[in-house]
Amino acid sequence: MTKKIMVLNGNPKLSSYCRHLGELYEIEAREHFDVKRFNLSKMEFNPSLDCGYDARQELEPCLVEFQKAILWADHIVIVTPIWWGGLPAKLKGLFERTFLPGFAFKYEGENPLPLQLLKGKTSRIIMTMDAPSDYAEEQAAPAIQQFDLFTLQFCGFEKAELNLFGSIISANSEHKSSWEKQIKSLGSAGK
Repeated sequence: MTKKIMVLNGNPKLSSYCRHLGELYEIEAREHFDVKRFNLSKMEFNPSLDCGYDARQELEPCLVEFQKAILWADHIVIVTPIWWGGLPAKLKGLFERTFLPGFAFKYEGENPLPLQLLKGKTSRIIMTMDAPSDYAEEQAAPAIQQFDLFTLQFCGFEKAELNLFGSIISANSEHKSSWEKQIKSLGSAGK
């Protein structure tokens, strides 16, 4: 059976280095695996979970498709920038609107720990940032903890594999070529 991979460009800008990296990954992965791709910039939805979990908020069509792709995928690859030490608001909103009780997790009885509904899936988080490489891990740490530990792992995903690329703003062609080579290699291997 062929591995099923979902690639998400989590940068809300139409054109970005994240989009470029996602495209490189997808091109290589398609040679060996089944791939579905989403660009956050093309998804139109209200990123606010207006009522929390107190009332049902109808999902926009792109969110329904996103949920279907999450269930379909064995492995998800998320390419995102770090903005102000965190994830872009629209990307956070995408997961708040879709990783809902009954879909990604559920509570049973008095047990404070959730039943994880997305077990058996793997992920890779590729983060870009403008901070100098000396500060990359420090700048990315809060976003990694929030996104990997308290979102993906909370819902049953295995611990994410990570790639941190920066500083994008001061990177020369050699830096970018090295990062792009890594992404191509990951795509070819479906990692």
